[in-house]
Amino acid sequence: MTDKRRPLLIVEDDPALQKQMRWSFDEMEVVLANDRESAIAQLRRHEPAVATIDLGLPPHPDDPTEGMQLLEDILDAAPDTKVIVVSGQHDRSNALKAIALGAYDFCEKPFQPELLSLIVERAFRLWELQAENRRLQETHSGGSIPGLISRDPQMQKLSRTVEKVANTNATVLLLGESGTGKELFARGLHQLSTRRNQRFVAINCAAIPENLLESELFGYEKGAFTGAAKQTPGKIETAHKGTLFLDEIGDLPLSLQAKMLRFLQQRVIERVGGREEIPVDVRIVCATHQHLKNLIGQGRFREDLYFRLAEIVLDIPPLRDRKGDATLLAHGFVRRFAEEQKRGSLSLLPDAVAAIEAHAWPGNVRELENCTKRAVIMAEGSGLHAEDFGLEPTPVDAEAFNLRRVRDQAEKETIIRVLSRVNGNVSKTAELLGVSRPTLYDLLDKYNLRTDAAVSKLPVNE
Repeated sequence: MTDKRRPLLIVEDDPALQKQMRWSFDEMEVVLANDRESAIAQLRRHEPAVATIDLGLPPHPDDPTEGMQLLEDILDAAPDTKVIVVSGQHDRSNALKAIALGAYDFCEKPFQPELLSLIVERAFRLWELQAENRRLQETHSGGSIPGLISRDPQMQKLSRTVEKVANTNATVLLLGESGTGKELFARGLHQLSTRRNQRFVAINCAAIPENLLESELFGYEKGAFTGAAKQTPGKIETAHKGTLFLDEIGDLPLSLQAKMLRFLQQRVIERVGGREEIPVDVRIVCATHQHLKNLIGQGRFREDLYFRLAEIVLDIPPLRDRKGDATLLAHGFVRRFAEEQKRGSLSLLPDAVAAIEAHAWPGNVRELENCTKRAVIMAEGSGLHAEDFGLEPTPVDAEAFNLRRVRDQAEKETIIRVLSRVNGNVSKTAELLGVSRPTLYDLLDKYNLRTDAAVSKLPVNE
């Protein structure tokens, strides 16, 4: 968005102030309105990124009610618009109420043009950053899997694997800690397959008592047991032509593992209390947070069943190993929950971003999602702090964002590693690094590596 194209909505009923503000922002496309009705009309027509509003508007310019209502209308119609409240010196309390409702900032009258310009520029910059973040979420989302957002190379690789195997009938085993998104991958497999128009049936093998799980999976005939008043198909039969997702397959009782193995081999089932073999065409996707090979060693899981289930294995990494994904997901969750809770436009403040990046997230994406929802509900202003997430504030390391410092550090560490590998031989080091010997000597001097403790004991041979 270039300066000449940036529409700025100014809602002000005083003609003199209108003129002054238009002059202050002559490099922008200033859109004027003098009451709530005209402001909403201009908002819909121009879709401004930033708006300044006077709380005292007609028909009651001495009452902030109309301005507050306009603020709510703007945030409801265009939650991404940054609203700056312009209030009188004695109206600070109402300005703070406006901030609590979702306004970006406020400026007191009589305003200083330089100060208001600075606030407006910051608002535009924040809007642009958030727009860029949304674009990145779309660009770097998890391929074609609906709802999957990630920049992590391993997650991108898993997404491509899902796309490859979706249209096959191969049984897929999803491994990963609780909350990493195993069901999301399972639904992605279904949505990308030719079975997408049929049913996706999920069952948690750990959530149903053992004495009921068999009938839940395979169904039962009338009179098979006390309370079996009618013939009832099970989850497997219900998923015919579609996909069956067996969550926490590691908790499947041994007594049912043999029956499940027979189904996977023969693709037929028998209802509890029945003798008829019923053929079922269903895609099986399983998931577990447990280490199945360890369970096999303990005699708690059948090895032959494991090999039937593990035709394709996808190991989903925990959130702590997916660099940058926690913040990326948090931005998306904030936007979603802000819309659901009608909180207007909310954003993550630097201390929140630092805390999110520093936290290990043992509960993975599910924990992050719950914390973000709590933060959106509890936040008092338009910005979310670390404490809103229930996290301890973490110092923001500005140097971590300095590309020159990061590059220099990586360059230095690489030179040290290569010198160590070739026992300090400068010629070999230059060859491996793809630079000339004079260039390498310059780098050694730049990073003080000729006498640096990390390599001082290495013989620098020619």
